Amino acid sequence: MGDRRARARSAAGQASVELVAGLPALLLAGLVALQLLAPGYSLTLAGGAVEAGAIGIAGGRPPQTAVQAALPGWAEDRVDLERQGGRLTVRLRPPSLLDALARTLQVTSSAWVRRPAAGS
Repeated sequence: MGDRRARARSAAGQASVELVAGLPALLLAGLVALQLLAPGYSLTLAGGAVEAGAIGIAGGRPPQTAVQAALPGWAEDRVDLERQGGRLTVRLRPPSLLDALARTLQVTSSAWVRRPAAGS
């Protein structure tokens, strides 16, 4: 009977050790999953920001203010805006623990806008 209890305690102890050893792997898998979701979220934000900037241009205003207003605070220093004629491009680096990874996962969204005619 004592032998059976010792084996049960040993098995419970082994399971505890395996659980503690597996937690870092589980945490790493969770971080990787979140990092893979970040570019999709950033692309959605960039799309909304470029649309806001295009509406600003169509209204005769500079697009920078509208783009910044359309983005959350964390994106303030992660966004690049480029305007060439009627084409507006927003590049956004997603949140990441590694800056090099954020640059690699950078997303881009563009819009074309034509200013309304002066008489309209």
